[in-house]
Amino acid sequence: MVFGIAAYVIWGAFPLYWPLLEPAGAFEILAHRLIWSLVVMTGLVIALRRGVQFMALVHDRRTLTLLALAAVAVTVNWATYIWGVNHGRVVETSLGYFVNPLVTMLLGVLVLRERLTRAQWLAVGIAAAAVGVLTVDYGRLPWIALILAGSFGTYGLLKKQAAAGAFESLALETAVMTPLALAYVVGLALTGHSHFTSDGAGHTALFVSAGVVTAVPLILFGAAATRVPLVTIGLLQYLAPILQFGLGVLHFHEQMSTGRWLGFAIVWVALAVFTWDALRGRRRSPVAAPAAD
Repeated sequence: MVFGIAAYVIWGAFPLYWPLLEPAGAFEILAHRLIWSLVVMTGLVIALRRGVQFMALVHDRRTLTLLALAAVAVTVNWATYIWGVNHGRVVETSLGYFVNPLVTMLLGVLVLRERLTRAQWLAVGIAAAAVGVLTVDYGRLPWIALILAGSFGTYGLLKKQAAAGAFESLALETAVMTPLALAYVVGLALTGHSHFTSDGAGHTALFVSAGVVTAVPLILFGAAATRVPLVTIGLLQYLAPILQFGLGVLHFHEQMSTGRWLGFAIVWVALAVFTWDALRGRRRSPVAAPAAD
């Protein structure tokens, strides 16, 4: 629980960090995020002597496949989120993470054969209505929110199925995507479009720090995802979008029309129904013991 809370609080503050890397574009920021995350995770795997566990993941075909798919899912999530934040859509990114608990729940039904209560189905229906209201207000589907919710829900599901150690699994995920990131960064440098060293030493240091900023909450999330039920992960996630929404409205002063307030209010009603049902279910069932690492 502590790992999960810490992860989501850090993620909730991310809208303050990514704009610091401008004028670099979203994909350049993403590429450096992958590269420096791999550097950090490689160092941690070596320092913590998790090399044997890392190689075990590489040689386990099922786990390797799950983590490779998780790498793709989280890369899509990162790219969409960075693009949204740096294009003034922090509020819409928060919507994606508000909806994500419901997506996580649906994935549990579709993949893990979990059953939903009537209240949970009601929450899904209310959330669908909210998306409809926001679609009318935006004049388009809130695609940033939908991609974020779907990609991160998928990432959490794959991590839970892989049930791998937090350090070595994240090292493997970043290793899968880093070759593409390196190719992109080299291409930018060769064409004179790289911002890695062109905006001063402080800006370069911010690029490098993306590895630590990325690795810490993902390690915390990975440790939580393998130890607590998916429903608990969904509940904890409210922390991040609440912080993001507050930053979007109060710090970045993004416009909130009447339709958007209504859409978000309907989402919050759906989450209130979902949370009430989840907490009621936890009170009726015994607390499960945490999984061993």
